[in-house]
Amino acid sequence: MAGADILAGLINALDSGAVRVVDLTETLRPDYPTIQLPPEFAQASPFVKNQKSRYDENGPAWYWNDFTVNEHTGTHFDAPIHWVTGKDLPDNSVDTLNVGHFIAPVCVLDCTEEIAADKGFILTKAFMEKWEETHGRIPAGGWVFMRSDWRKIADPDNYTNMQEDGGHSPGPDAEAVLWMINERDVMGFGTECIGTDAGQAFLFEPQYPCHHYMHGAGKYGLQCMTNLDLLPPTGALVVSAPLKIEEGSGSPLRVFALVAG
Repeated sequence: MAGADILAGLINALDSGAVRVVDLTETLRPDYPTIQLPPEFAQASPFVKNQKSRYDENGPAWYWNDFTVNEHTGTHFDAPIHWVTGKDLPDNSVDTLNVGHFIAPVCVLDCTEEIAADKGFILTKAFMEKWEETHGRIPAGGWVFMRSDWRKIADPDNYTNMQEDGGHSPGPDAEAVLWMINERDVMGFGTECIGTDAGQAFLFEPQYPCHHYMHGAGKYGLQCMTNLDLLPPTGALVVSAPLKIEEGSGSPLRVFALVAG
């Protein structure tokens, strides 16, 4: 089939509903929680919107706003330059990434039962190998998303599940991350939680292994997504194009999936 015919087929499939578009993005808003770092470090800025005009004396025919936001607030993309292990890689910031990587297949690992029982659930290599027994091998160049239904189970007043000893949210251990990179050559790792690493990952060796190893290998992260329950375990296609910020370490984005049927 010629390229034009392939694209025409996709357009027809979207028009007919044979392919659905699933929005995986949280709404950027002032009350959306940000990751909390130890107080000695700089903190991520929340989303702030400042209205400039709304059909009034400041602009009679138009409505627009200024806004400020950290690169890692809301549903956002992590580029390799975000972490020290990826700082010296070529083409490692959002403005230099291979745009072909912004469209990729995804495998969705349903961890909802485990995370409902333990919000600090740790994703392991053994869990993913067991998942493959049912759903097939995780393909090279694809995303792995950990479905937690976090928005449904997290306390809205304590979204990071912060306790006296730090946050308790799910994420992979070091062995799982290295397996995804070295054995499956994934595009990156995504989650509905506020970070790709577990809340207690500062206690791991190395600390924050998903950031440490993924970005050191030139891989990507997606976090603060929603609606992963609307995706099949395999077969969906994810579109995740970050803003083209000069030397950007990441950015909020509108990430969505194309799903058959």
